[in-house]
Amino acid sequence: MTFPTIDPVIFSLGPLQVRWYGLMYVLGFTASYLLVQKQIRSFSYKELEAHFENLNLILILSVVLGGRLGYVLFYNFSYYLQHPLEIPATWTGGMSFHGACLGVLLGGWLYVRKKKLNFWKCADLYVVTIPIGLALGRLGNFINGELYGRTSSLPWAMVFPGGGPRPRHPSQLYEMLLEGLLLFLILWSQKNKPWENKKGWPHGSMLCLFLIGYGGVRIFVELFREPDQQIGLIFGFLTMGQLLSGFMILAGSLLWRIRIKT
Repeated sequence: MTFPTIDPVIFSLGPLQVRWYGLMYVLGFTASYLLVQKQIRSFSYKELEAHFENLNLILILSVVLGGRLGYVLFYNFSYYLQHPLEIPATWTGGMSFHGACLGVLLGGWLYVRKKKLNFWKCADLYVVTIPIGLALGRLGNFINGELYGRTSSLPWAMVFPGGGPRPRHPSQLYEMLLEGLLLFLILWSQKNKPWENKKGWPHGSMLCLFLIGYGGVRIFVELFREPDQQIGLIFGFLTMGQLLSGFMILAGSLLWRIRIKT
């Protein structure tokens, strides 16, 4: 198949460029905002209402900061060690979901702890909305023609502009469907259980389910995604994404055992 060339810049106003990838972030944050707000009202979690706007701001900043630092540390540390002034240059590309996840958990925990809110309840409200942002982000990756897959002879394989002459898996679309839409449907269908305490599901269950679900899906999709050029395969068979996702599954499983006993 031919890669559908789409200009990554929607429009320009002088030096200012509005890009599809940036728009996907905005749409993802907006979707999360609206869906969390809907849940707060549905579950009557009034304690969070007074802090909702400020918490959203903290989480957005945590996503950007954590995502950038995660990329620097996990994917290109040697380069940024020699070019530290480029670390804040997020507009040049380079964000890590695993770093963003750690950033959100830490930033959110610090804020709700200060405001004496229930971290597990807040985590469950937000985490079920994250896959929407993931789906939009992967669509942005596809439009940019980046993070493409390994070479393939399948009928839907595409020749990406920066991927050489051979067709490749459109792994961004695989991730959009699995990490995004499928994971969202699973989490959203189960979101009531901690609040209704069905089958003993404690608050924090949605966070555990997300960590395990995302980790499993990401490990699978990485089988089709081209390994990061600057890293290659760890131990000859693991990508960095698979390694980090393995830790996510472990963390989610341990956290579930802890929460189920409380």
